[in-house]
Order: sequence, then structure tokens, then C-alpha cells
Amino acid sequence: MLKTLALTGAATALLAGTALAADLPVRAAPPVFTPVPVFTWTGFYAGLHTNYAFTDRQRITTRGNDLAPTNTIANVATNRRPAVVFNETDGLANIGGGFGYNYQFTPGSGFVVGIQTDWAWTDLSKRTVFFSALNDPSLFQQSLDWLGTVTGRVGYAFDRFLVYGMGGFAYGNVEYSASFFSNAAGNPLAYAGRFNDLQTGFAYGGGIEYAIPADSFLARFNVLGLLGIKSEAVTLKAEYLRYDLGSRNVIVNNVGLVLPGAAANPRGSYTSRFTTEGNLVRAGFTYKFGGL
Repeated sequence: MLKTLALTGAATALLAGTALAADLPVRAAPPVFTPVPVFTWTGFYAGLHTNYAFTDRQRITTRGNDLAPTNTIANVATNRRPAVVFNETDGLANIGGGFGYNYQFTPGSGFVVGIQTDWAWTDLSKRTVFFSALNDPSLFQQSLDWLGTVTGRVGYAFDRFLVYGMGGFAYGNVEYSASFFSNAAGNPLAYAGRFNDLQTGFAYGGGIEYAIPADSFLARFNVLGLLGIKSEAVTLKAEYLRYDLGSRNVIVNNVGLVLPGAAANPRGSYTSRFTTEGNLVRAGFTYKFGGL
């Protein structure tokens, strides 16, 4: 009898607990945490840019090399040939491009180091003419057809915004020429010299770059996407670059001019020293790819 009462009591308690539990609210499952991707500048990149180029310190110096039979040293001293002329120019470069690699130490915000190489078609050219008091024309011509650089980069990223400095090796194709004319009738050419070759030097500068968010409408205009090439981001950048390709001497030799009836014909030579240096202001875009 007692056993039956005990079993009945236990069953009643169990049923009451079950009913009470049924009345309690049901706990919802905890939300699944999805981490937000953190942007990193690490990876390869390639892009295009346009440039505005200008020079501010380019000058050409000339000295005479002979005392006789033509005293070219005196001709420079008396300003018959100019000792110094300035050959400054500016212009909008046509187009350029480059590629490189960045490494960011900490994703999000942090230091970024990298290396890049680029090339720009500058097509800068300038002619300078000097007339002496004796009407001896002197013509100088200088051009920089294109410019390339290989530079290291060090900067700091504020998420998608990057500020950096850069510096390294510069090279370009230059042409220098000097033509000195006689004051005889028709101003015939008396002296000429020319140099056309690769010139090397250094470059330094800095820039800012911004990575467009993937959901931005600007990021949809991805030319590489039309070719089936997938990039992780599209960036916009602006840079300033100072370049210096050094100096070069050009021998301006006499051309063997014979002036009928002249007591003396132009002989001997001069040395004109050309300097190539200037500035580039760039604006462009790049496609960023994955890292190693």
C-alpha cells in the first residue's frame, strides 16, 4: 500500500514539473557571429596614370676650349656665346603605367612597405635661342622623351587610406643639342654638338591612395573584370615625384665652315653642359590583387 502511494506521488510530481516547464519561454539559439573582413594593402598591384611635368632648375652652361686659332674662351667671356641659359618647360605628359607589391604588417591600420616600378611618356622638349651683340645666334635644344623609376615605398595605412613616401632609381631617354651660327650672311652653322642616349639618376616623392569599397559603384567599372581577371580592390592615387638625371657634357665642335673672303674661319670647340631635373604630379588608378 505504501509502495503504491509513493509511486503515485512521484508520478504526480513528475507531471506537475513537466507542465510547469511547458509554461516557461523557449530560449532562442545564440546568434552566429560573422567577423567583418579587415582590409589589407598586402598584395600585387598594377595600374595607369597621367602626369603633369614641369622643370624649375634646368640650365645649360657653356665654356670655350681654345685660345687659337679661334679664341672660343674669349667668345664666352665676352658673351658672344652664352655662359649660362635656362631651359625650363612644362607640359601634360600623355600616359604612363606601373606595377608593384605592398606588404602591410597589421591588417586594418598599420605600416606598409613596398616596391614599385613605373614608366611615363613625358615628351618634354624645349628650344632656347640666344643672340649676341654681334648677331651670332646660339641654339640649344633639350628633351626628355620618357622617364622610368624603380622606387621603394614606406607608408602608414588608415584602413583603406594610405599615405606614403618613396625614393629610388630613375632613368630616361634624353637628347641634348647645341648649334652655334656665324654672323656671316645667312648665319651659316659654325659649331654643332649632340647627345641622344639613356641617362640615369634618382627620384623621390610621396603620395596618397584610397581603396574604393567593393560595393561602391566606382568599383564596378573594372576593366579587368571584362577580361575575366579578378582583382580584390580598385584604388585611386595622387603622387608627387622629383627626378634628377644628372648632367652631361656635349662637345660642340666646329663644322669646318669656310667663309669666302674671311680673314679667319671658325675653328676650335666649346663644351656645353646640360642638366635634366624636374617634377611630376601624377593621378591614376590601380588594380589590387592578392599577396604571396
